[in-house]
Order: sequence, then structure tokens, then C-alpha cells
Amino acid sequence: MATGKKFDYRVSESNGSWSAEITRRASARKTVTSKVQDGFASEAEAKQWAESELKAILENVRTRQEAKKQ
Repeated sequence: MATGKKFDYRVSESNGSWSAEITRRASARKTVTSKVQDGFASEAEAKQWAESELKAILENVRTRQEAKKQ
């Protein structure tokens, strides 16, 4: 069984502005972008936003999975 992450984030720079995106593995070959935010002044700000959004998404997935079990 594969041990890769289903959700992750990417931080990139373009023309002095930083952007962050939350990605999801749809299949072995396809990656889908779930959320994008740009216009950050620094890499640290972009990374902080991405980590907080990723945490919120994972918590939402966890609660939906627990609700399905019941």
C-alpha cells in the first residue's frame, strides 16, 4: 500500500510576490489544487497560511470520516 500524503501544500515566488496552494492527490498521476492564495510579502507568511489552511482541511476530513462511521 502507498504511504504518500493525500494533502500537501506548495509555496512559490513570482515577481517578488509569494503564493501558496493546497494540493490533493486525486490519483497516482493527477494532483488537484484545492485552495490558492497569493500576494504574500514573504515566504514565511505564505507558509504560515498554507499550514493553517491544511490543518483546517484535515480536521474537516477527519470529522466527516468519523460521522460516516456512526
